[in-house]
Amino acid sequence: MTGQPPTGIDTGKPHPARMYDWYLGGKDNYPVDEEMGRQMLALDPRVPVMARVNRAFMHRATRWLARNGVRQFLDIGTGIPTEPNLHQIAQAVAPAARVVYCDNDPIVLAHAAALLRSSDAGATEYLQADARDPDAILDGARKVLDFGRPVALSLVALLHFVSDEDGAHALVGRLLSELPSGSFLMMTHATADFTPEESAAAIEKLKAAGVTLALRSRSEFTRFFDGLDLVEPGVAVVHEWHPELGEPVPGQDDGVIPGYGAVGRKP
Repeated sequence: MTGQPPTGIDTGKPHPARMYDWYLGGKDNYPVDEEMGRQMLALDPRVPVMARVNRAFMHRATRWLARNGVRQFLDIGTGIPTEPNLHQIAQAVAPAARVVYCDNDPIVLAHAAALLRSSDAGATEYLQADARDPDAILDGARKVLDFGRPVALSLVALLHFVSDEDGAHALVGRLLSELPSGSFLMMTHATADFTPEESAAAIEKLKAAGVTLALRSRSEFTRFFDGLDLVEPGVAVVHEWHPELGEPVPGQDDGVIPGYGAVGRKP
């Protein structure tokens, strides 16, 4: 980016949302984000493919949920808008769908207008709040969503930036506790299960730059769905979850994708 950053943006250290934007070929990032992004590519040149695979999972899962009657979505860790956004997928199936986006990076707020172009029948809103503050998120979401009806909670490529010490599992439990029966959790998460050496190096590089990376095993990821009924095929490598609901990402089959995805229903 050129010019002065929006107020509140720390350009002195990389931010996951801006790094993600860089991986996707966007322009809403800063030299510090690109520098760290290039270091991640040096460890594993397929990182941009992983970013696109996560985005494609969100499209497929949202499509599945909307086709199965879900009309409300709470997307935490939204990131910088990249079309199609979640509300565009949901409202293409169900024009009356209501979507609340949430992120803590002011640069996402600067692009909120792109997230608020709802269909006439539906609604979208954007909250600037930290994922570690579920009460603030829930209070804001209630202004748009009806918590008496099912809500799909989207946590795509987010929780691997929240450590156990910061209460990652408690955070998910708190959010789900306020949602009614019939609600869903849709989630992806990076793992070190397939690439332990590269993952250890990535954790150290990001830690040195002030970014937490909490990679979790398949069993640790599955714990987030305790008490939920997993939608078939259950926990899967991200691009293998209902591939028929979207287009394959170029390069997704050229080696392992070190991440899991799943959707679970609250009984």
